[in-house]
Amino acid sequence: MRNTEFEKSRRFYENQVAPMIHEKFPKYESRIAVGIVGEGSDCFGYDDYMSRDHDFGTGVCLWLTDEDFDEIGCLLSIAYNELAMQYGGEKLTERLQERRGVMTIRSFYSNILYIDCNTKDCILTENDWLILEHSCLATATNGVVFRDDLGEFTRFRNLLLSYYPDSIWRRRIVNELHQFSAALQVNYARCMTRNDIVAAELCRAKGLEAAMELYFLLNRKFAPYYKWTYRALSELDNEGEYAMLVKKLASTVSDDAAWRFNTYNPRSINMKDKVIATAEEIAKAIIELLKKNELIEGSDSYLEIYINDILQV
Repeated sequence: MRNTEFEKSRRFYENQVAPMIHEKFPKYESRIAVGIVGEGSDCFGYDDYMSRDHDFGTGVCLWLTDEDFDEIGCLLSIAYNELAMQYGGEKLTERLQERRGVMTIRSFYSNILYIDCNTKDCILTENDWLILEHSCLATATNGVVFRDDLGEFTRFRNLLLSYYPDSIWRRRIVNELHQFSAALQVNYARCMTRNDIVAAELCRAKGLEAAMELYFLLNRKFAPYYKWTYRALSELDNEGEYAMLVKKLASTVSDDAAWRFNTYNPRSINMKDKVIATAEEIAKAIIELLKKNELIEGSDSYLEIYINDILQV
């Protein structure tokens, strides 16, 4: 991470928070995990001048076990908040104060993932994995941990970073394949043939989202909140080819003229429409990613046909 606010927060921890903990809570110094993880563009390293109009400021997270929180949580919160107000002053909104400061390890993960997390035993059930959102997982595993001698926070973080169990991973891939195929390889053409441009644009948006989700899934990374998805994808795609195709699909205008004298045929691809042509390019790129992950062997660009193959383990 190379953003200015992140570095300010690191210095705040090293110069203010760490000495305070050492002086006032020496018995717990090796039991308090500290870092910047969670909600906020700065945790992803994406903060810029536009980020500073809300919930923006210097601070860190201090994570405690439930037992330690019962013993020192209130006192540690008071001591931390005094430092934070001196350092950040009026810039610290109520929402930002909720995102930073003293909290339990269990509540931190549970609040972000919207499930009751067993961080002490470091357990997630298959059903837990099934209901978790990509963006929530990205939020729970972003940022940097400065210190975690006890290791409980990091163990659960590493469990999440180990990625979805294979069966869940395959199901999520299949869901996005179906979304992409239905939206851009079937329904977009139907909508354009009916001259329903609004429905066609919805198809393009759904297909665009699925294309990005598939790239993250097939690279075993979590896609962040939607406004950061393309930025994260372009960083993940070192060669830039897939990101270029996604951007091309987002900026291509649906072509009414390409459908003026067209009769819908489910076995015919109208490559005159650049949206269709770009979608087929993306589909071929997805095929290569599926092959790289040893999920399929075929080369047909119609993605729906691979669903059963992927689900069969």
